[in-house]
Amino acid sequence: MKAFTQTRVWYPFIGPFDPCPPIRVKTYSTPPQLFLGFQPPQLPQNSLPEALRQGTLWPALYSPYEPQP
Repeated sequence: MKAFTQTRVWYPFIGPFDPCPPIRVKTYSTPPQLFLGFQPPQLPQNSLPEALRQGTLWPALYSPYEPQP
């Protein structure tokens, strides 16, 4: 079973006459609110200092920034 990740992978079409060197693998991020739907009751909340660090009151909506190399 694969672990849940917010980063998705896309393999674009590479044409034989493309003028630039191809980028064979592209990635994009999907925010967690896409998979949550309506806010469920009794959703756990972060403490106020932790909410300020993460930028959200709810841990289920936290999406870390992962820079691409």
